[in-house]
Amino acid sequence: MPELQPKVLVVDDEERIRRLVKMYLERNSFFVEEAENGEEALEKALNHDYSVIILDLMLPGMDGRNVCAELRQHKDTPVIMLTASGDEVNRIHGFELGADDYVVKPFSPRELVMRVKALLKRSQAGTAINATTNISQIMTFPHLTIHLESRKVNVQEEEVSLTPKEYELLCYLASRPEKVFSREELLRDVWNYQFYGDQRTVDTHIKRLREKLGHVSEDVAAMIVTVWGVGYKFEVPE
Repeated sequence: MPELQPKVLVVDDEERIRRLVKMYLERNSFFVEEAENGEEALEKALNHDYSVIILDLMLPGMDGRNVCAELRQHKDTPVIMLTASGDEVNRIHGFELGADDYVVKPFSPRELVMRVKALLKRSQAGTAINATTNISQIMTFPHLTIHLESRKVNVQEEEVSLTPKEYELLCYLASRPEKVFSREELLRDVWNYQFYGDQRTVDTHIKRLREKLGHVSEDVAAMIVTVWGVGYKFEVPE
């Protein structure tokens, strides 16, 4: 295996799906490993380094939710969740657990490959904030401190646990206070989606980010402002 060949773990209890995804990924120069259940997936994910993990939500034994939640206690490996259900509750739950993207079955293998490439591009480039701005290692606002080097967020001196994507979204918005970002811009710059992407992904992450910040300070949560018909901005109170 070439040293720099991206490695992807495909987790699904259906061999047909694993074989199909593996075929398309290998055509695009990815090295692919497989797991057919949650226990095997978690063992591999914790003991090996993958560029991206494609994780089925419904697995025998330990399901995808539990795998993702446990993985996030130890690693920030990008995760694409596969599910047969595309309703908002399932999407939100997946994002809460730390999934970076969400694909509904049946899916286009070509689109899935594009989403893998987008996540890989982001992880190679580093966080969106460090890739697109030149600022100090700490951002300080009223009752909010963002530590870029350690990727920690403190609200009123209390550390708030964010998923990797929630953290990147907060950093990106906070890097340019008062600038209004459209959902398309956020998908492009935070998710690296150039030609596709469900804009509801942005809304779901904004909702969860506000909720987590709001548990400690409603004032900090209110800094993330909805600009109706356009997108979002980070507004610092005077």
